[in-house]
Amino acid sequence: MDRIYLYNLPGHLFLGLVLIRSKSRCSKKKTPKLVTIKESRRFMIDCFKALNVPDKHAVAQADLLVGADYRGHFSHGMNRLEMYINDLAINSTDGCAEPEILKETKATAWVDGHNGLGAVVGNFCMDLAIKKAKDVGVGWVCAKGSNHYGMACWYVLRAMEHGLVGMSMTNTSPLMAPTGAKEAALGTNPISLGAPAANCDSFLLDMATTAVAVGKIEIQRRKGAPLPDGWAQGPDGKVTNDAELAFNTACLMPLGGSELNAGYKGFGLGAMVDILTGVMSGAKYSTQVRKWTHTGADIKADLGNVFIAVDPNCFAPDFEERMSDFNCRLRGVQPTDPKKPVMIAGDKETKNMENVDKAGGLEYLENQLKTCEELAKRLKIKPMKFI
Repeated sequence: MDRIYLYNLPGHLFLGLVLIRSKSRCSKKKTPKLVTIKESRRFMIDCFKALNVPDKHAVAQADLLVGADYRGHFSHGMNRLEMYINDLAINSTDGCAEPEILKETKATAWVDGHNGLGAVVGNFCMDLAIKKAKDVGVGWVCAKGSNHYGMACWYVLRAMEHGLVGMSMTNTSPLMAPTGAKEAALGTNPISLGAPAANCDSFLLDMATTAVAVGKIEIQRRKGAPLPDGWAQGPDGKVTNDAELAFNTACLMPLGGSELNAGYKGFGLGAMVDILTGVMSGAKYSTQVRKWTHTGADIKADLGNVFIAVDPNCFAPDFEERMSDFNCRLRGVQPTDPKKPVMIAGDKETKNMENVDKAGGLEYLENQLKTCEELAKRLKIKPMKFI
């Protein structure tokens, strides 16, 4: 088995040699196709560069996508590549754009992303929030003019590397049906919060305010698998288990599902995120945000983001030690199933990375790899090389 090497990428210490295996829908076992993460990353960077995206921006976006797959957030990794490329191809996203500070105080900043790539805008804003938190204890940065920024915890990880508590939120295209509604009026509007603890044992929450992220619907659709109850609605407003119908209807249920199961709380959280991101930043919000599909969108997204960094040393002492104790207490409660110990936010991702390292690779769906082959031909770049 190949050894996993860790590389120090800008702001993140995790990327390494990982292998990617294709997954067949057939019952017959096929010899897995393997590719190093270095090669996978090269392929994604080349895809962006083929659309005249500057090197540093291409690297920022590719690092996020690879990082998402490594952590097990497959819906926000390679699965999103084609959508970014299509947006760049029709100029609904400006791959060369640089974020600009419009207004700031010692603790806050308002940023215009100028329709740039989500990772470029997000990295800029969180780094600005980190700088302010180091200076005055807290940094709160709102951005307008952004695009899909990937997994929310990506930016929180940047803050945690500096010993800070981090938060990140964004609004998205309308995909959530408010409780009691048949139409979508809010996005998946994710929330991420990370708190560093002693011995690198951190708490890292990353959740959509819908029952699931839309990417989970896409993955089930790629698999040809049904949806669990409470994920999405059909055009009649009723719960559907049909992934194809749910994908076409584009109407997810709030976190919690139906009103009986407290879905109104997920609806409330989604609205809260839109207020702090879209409304506060001057970006689009609610049904103002354009729809987004795999073919791209013909108008700008103008999404709103918020990035928060807080220095815990401004408050009670020994924060990281207390966080470690907090985590241990949560994990230490008696589980309902002895074979399934209680996990805290971030444990699942940590376990996924450990499993990837142990197995020597990531397993991708076969049609995702086919999409990459098609992209290589379309963009006239070197396809991914398997080993």
